[in-house]
Amino acid sequence: MNFQEGEFIYINKPYGISSFGALAHIRYVVSKRLGIKRVKIGHAGTLDPLATGVLVLCTGKKTKLIEALQKHKKEYVATIQFGATTDSFDREYTVDFTYPKHHITRNMVADALKQFVGEIMQVPPVFSACNVNGKRAYELGRKGHDVVLEAKPVMIHEIELVSFDDNAKSVTLRIVCGKGTYIRSLARDLGNAVGSGAFLTSLCRTRSGNVTLDDCMTFDEFHEWFAKQDVTPVR
Repeated sequence: MNFQEGEFIYINKPYGISSFGALAHIRYVVSKRLGIKRVKIGHAGTLDPLATGVLVLCTGKKTKLIEALQKHKKEYVATIQFGATTDSFDREYTVDFTYPKHHITRNMVADALKQFVGEIMQVPPVFSACNVNGKRAYELGRKGHDVVLEAKPVMIHEIELVSFDDNAKSVTLRIVCGKGTYIRSLARDLGNAVGSGAFLTSLCRTRSGNVTLDDCMTFDEFHEWFAKQDVTPVR
């Protein structure tokens, strides 16, 4: 393996760690093996800390491909809970408001989902990596600043209603979308569309471009796999 010329590494990002944290871990392991301070490495699409799934890492000269890779379609499986909201639109923050939910049915959700397929305007979450006057929105939000984000066009190619739990009033969706789509914002907007609130309770990226979960390694598997590889020294 030649990490200077460039390699792709596919990681199944675990729950509770940021994309940068996952990248930093892999970079440390590779850099240590190469005997250098820091190997050049980047990722092709951020996952929230509470999300899991496909994280595409590029090293060396292949980091030049990151911008193109980020434009590839992504597939997610998301679970959304109706009847409440949180500041972050997911489980990172506790519930701030509750809403009626007993009126929600599977057919109601299925009908509401139709309006989110195609090119739509979507307001990103305040707790996101969007740039606001040179700062990340989540940095301002966590400091208590009022953050107003503009709606942006995003493309959602498919939404499949995988399951509906009538007792809990929660739904599992499979979503195929383009760059810049926030599934947390989709959860918020779907809650509004059915006359309630909603937030994301789990999210897994199952595909990024042609890379699926089956192509990915866990951290433990990466250590075992990497130890068996022939590695070209960095010049």
